[in-house]
Amino acid sequence: MTVSKPEILAVANVHPLYLKALKEVFQVHERTHEGDPAVFAELAPRIVGIAAGGESTVSRSLLEQLPNLKLVSVFGVGYDGIDAKAAVERGVMVTHTPGVLSDDVADLAMGLVLAVSRQIVQADQHVRRGRWPQGPMPLGRKVSGSRMGIVGLGRIGAAIARRALAFDMSVAYTARTEKPGSGYQFYPTAEQLAAAVDFLVVITPGGQGTRHLINGAVLSALGPKGYLINVARGSVVDELALIEALQAGRIAGAGLDVFAAEPHVPEALWGMPNVVLTPHMASATDQTRRDMADLAFANMQAGVAGRPLLTPVPECQL
Repeated sequence: MTVSKPEILAVANVHPLYLKALKEVFQVHERTHEGDPAVFAELAPRIVGIAAGGESTVSRSLLEQLPNLKLVSVFGVGYDGIDAKAAVERGVMVTHTPGVLSDDVADLAMGLVLAVSRQIVQADQHVRRGRWPQGPMPLGRKVSGSRMGIVGLGRIGAAIARRALAFDMSVAYTARTEKPGSGYQFYPTAEQLAAAVDFLVVITPGGQGTRHLINGAVLSALGPKGYLINVARGSVVDELALIEALQAGRIAGAGLDVFAAEPHVPEALWGMPNVVLTPHMASATDQTRRDMADLAFANMQAGVAGRPLLTPVPECQL
C-alpha cells in the first residue's frame, strides 16, 4: 500500500538544495497559489507546511486559506515578508535559519568595508583596462584604527564587531535596547551613532519598524568622510536619500549588498566610482547554503511531525 506524502506549498523559487531535500519526504506544490484559484482552493486543505525564502511573502490572506497549515519554514534569517502575527494567531509556527550564516554575512560586510574604502574594485579595473602605465590610483581610506558603528547588534552584528576589533577598530552600536554586556558603546539613535563613526554598517532586521531607518539625516550625520555599508535589507535605507547624499558628496561612499526593489538596482548607483554593489550575496557560499538548507528542512520535518522546532522566530518562542 502506497503511503501518500504530506503536502507542502513552496511560495518562492526555493533554493535547489532545500527543494531537493523537501521532495524526498513531501509532495511539493511549487507556487500553486499563484495559479488557478479553483485549483488552489481544492489543494489548500491538504497543505501542512509552507517553504519560503528570506524575501518571500506569506500574507494573512494566504494563511487564512490553509486551514491545516502547521508551519512556515523560511530559508533565511529575515522573515519580514511573513505575517508572523497572523501565523501565531492561527497556531502556525514560523522558523528561520539564524546562526549558520552569521560568519558569511560578517565576512562580506568587512569585504565591503575594505572594497569601498581601499577602492579594490576600481583598482582591479585600473589594471585590467591598461590605465596603470598612465598613472597611479587615487589614495584610499585607511581602515585599521578607524571607527565602526553597527546598526543592530544581534548574532551577525556581533560577528561583524569581532572582525572590526581584529582591524583595531573601535566599535559602537545602536539597537532597540542597550546590551550592557557587549563591551561596546551604545548610542540611542542611528543618527547619533552615525555622527560618531567612520563606517556605518547596517545589519538590523527589515520590516515596517525599520523602514528608512537610515535616512537623509543619518547620512548627513555620517558626513563627507563616512561610508555606509548595508548587508541588512534594502528597505532599511532610504535609497533616494542615499543617492542624493552620494551625488552631493555628503558621504564618502557606500558598499551595498541589498536594495529596495531587488533584483532591480537604481541606475544612478551603477556608475558611481565610490560605490560597490553586490547582488544580495552575503550568505552565498556553498557551505552556508547547505547548512541553511539542512536547517530549514529539519524545521519543516519537525513542524509537520509535531516535534520541537530547532529555530523558531522570536514571535513563536515560548
